[in-house]
Amino acid sequence: MNFEFLSYLVILLPLSSFIINGLFIRKFFGSAAIYAGYITICSIFFSFIISLILLIQIIVNSEQFIFDPISWISISHLYISFGIILDNLTIVMMVVITSVSLLVQIYGLSYMHGDKSLNRYYTYMSLFTASMLGLVLSKNIVQLFVFWELVGVSSYMLIGFWMNRPSAANAAKKAFIMTRFGDFGFLFGILYLFSLNPAYLDINILYNAVNNGEISSYSASIISAGFLIGAIGKSAQFPLHTWLPDAMEGPTSVSALIHSATMVTAGIFLIARFFPLFDVSNIMIYVALIGAVTSVFAASMGLVADDIKKVLAYSTVSQLGYMMFALGIGAYAPAIFHLFTHAFFKACLFLGAGSIHHASGTFNMKYMGGMRKVMPITYITMMVSSLSLAGLFPLSGFWSKDEILAHAAHQENILGYVVLILGLIAAFMTAFYMFRAIFLVFHGDWKGGGESEKKDLIKNQQSVHPTVVKPHLEESPKFMIYPMLILAGLAIMIGFIVNPLIDLFFIEKHAFAHFITDNYEVFYGDKTKIYKAGGSPKFDLLIALISSIIAISGILLAYAIYIKPNRISIHKNISRGIIYKILNNKYYLDYLYEDVIIRKLFYKKLSGVLRWFDENTDNINVQISTMVTRFSRSILFLQNGQTQVYVYGMFIGILVLFLLFYLRGGLI
Repeated sequence: MNFEFLSYLVILLPLSSFIINGLFIRKFFGSAAIYAGYITICSIFFSFIISLILLIQIIVNSEQFIFDPISWISISHLYISFGIILDNLTIVMMVVITSVSLLVQIYGLSYMHGDKSLNRYYTYMSLFTASMLGLVLSKNIVQLFVFWELVGVSSYMLIGFWMNRPSAANAAKKAFIMTRFGDFGFLFGILYLFSLNPAYLDINILYNAVNNGEISSYSASIISAGFLIGAIGKSAQFPLHTWLPDAMEGPTSVSALIHSATMVTAGIFLIARFFPLFDVSNIMIYVALIGAVTSVFAASMGLVADDIKKVLAYSTVSQLGYMMFALGIGAYAPAIFHLFTHAFFKACLFLGAGSIHHASGTFNMKYMGGMRKVMPITYITMMVSSLSLAGLFPLSGFWSKDEILAHAAHQENILGYVVLILGLIAAFMTAFYMFRAIFLVFHGDWKGGGESEKKDLIKNQQSVHPTVVKPHLEESPKFMIYPMLILAGLAIMIGFIVNPLIDLFFIEKHAFAHFITDNYEVFYGDKTKIYKAGGSPKFDLLIALISSIIAISGILLAYAIYIKPNRISIHKNISRGIIYKILNNKYYLDYLYEDVIIRKLFYKKLSGVLRWFDENTDNINVQISTMVTRFSRSILFLQNGQTQVYVYGMFIGILVLFLLFYLRGGLI
């Protein structure tokens, strides 16, 4: 079997659907042609099947493949090829991307039904999927950066898909600009690495250089710092996180793909891909602290958000913080395991949010209630995924989250204890805000949905968002329900199946952790190096009990506030507090970035200085030009063609020369 051909085919299939949909489907079938959806689904389905074939090959034969057949750039000592690195990390990402993307595309058949730009939607989704697959398969850093930017461009188009909505256009611009700050850091790291040795742009050569001590800790720290900034931007970590909640302006199916398995995990993948480089740097402590702070910081904003998609957005930022601090403390396998499980239950939650909007006509949870009676399947899938996100036994989130917390506890140093405490606080908040959402949406009495919200907005003389529409209280169509059921099933069992505590038939215990660390036996020569302080992977019963009790406490608190008869008075008292206002205004960071820095500092101050400079620069140029013109006119008579004038000029010149010689004590 030609595994090289199959590896390229994984990328080429969605890329071909992008080309076919973009060039031919609209031309022959119109912009709303459903055929674009069928082509996209078929291409990603075959990419998923190929990913499974390659996964089985790697598991059975314990092989990693490196394909380097295409010369791309060859200038002097610089040689860059377009190649593929197919290792254990890559294949895990491929399976996650293709599986979630496939289910999201199927969901879109019903969710986007009737949209006049359906062809454009599936064209963008194909490009996005191909770009993400190209990113994780890249063999060299330049190739990775190209696909990294393609992911950014395609996400910009998807977030701003409904371009006629000002809010969507603004959200797309915000996401694009905010992530550019991170990309600048990533590019700086690449250029510094190139300055050391152009050959280090090849990932495999870079691994060997790190392992052989060719890159000093100082250089590794500079490069890792640049890569970390790139990861912070792409994975929406503090302080570059503000773009992600606004990115909910795109279609909900887009949010399910971008914010579960693809774009936002690209930053986590970047650190995981260059983990050996980070490991010899002095940056790991900052990776851990930024991730831990972000996990709590984002979760706190989810406590008060009323838009269900924004609750899930803050949850995504928080869980990415979990993965980030796991990498920072050396918990490489637990971080990737959490990325794996999180992709499925978070995608299910986003698709559930779309299903809820399909019925209620709004994303505002204050206008919902009692929907479990008319949407029992959506309720069950959302409940299962919320329990998994909260990390309750025996669901998938329990196994991955607790491995991270156990690893933090086993550090036995200040950093480990700090991230452990912050991780437990984030776990409490996660359980609270998710079940706050469950209780507001599915329990209590129906509050009118989009129709009631529209009346209140008009009454308060506020603009009505296009997503606020008339409700249709019924369960979602089958093409929306089936993907949610599959993802909910994975949220229940995938964690224990792939990483069991005991040998499970043909699956050995801690199989996922061993599979991921086997990848680094090739590059380190010793896979146990990954487990720096925590030893080999193991289950910590005490940490599991503590985190479970904390999560249950968060659920019970949400129940006490939002289900008990006195919930209305309690909620009103909470909403009047100063902490609520700070959280509801997102710590005023949007105000700081957009109003203070951009409008007041940049637009008014800096742009004023640039305007003065521009105007006066033009004026100075005019004055210089005028002076030159006047001077040239004043001496114009010297070149008038009259011989006597030239003789007078020569005579005066000779006199001046004699005078100069005389004054300097010369020949006269």
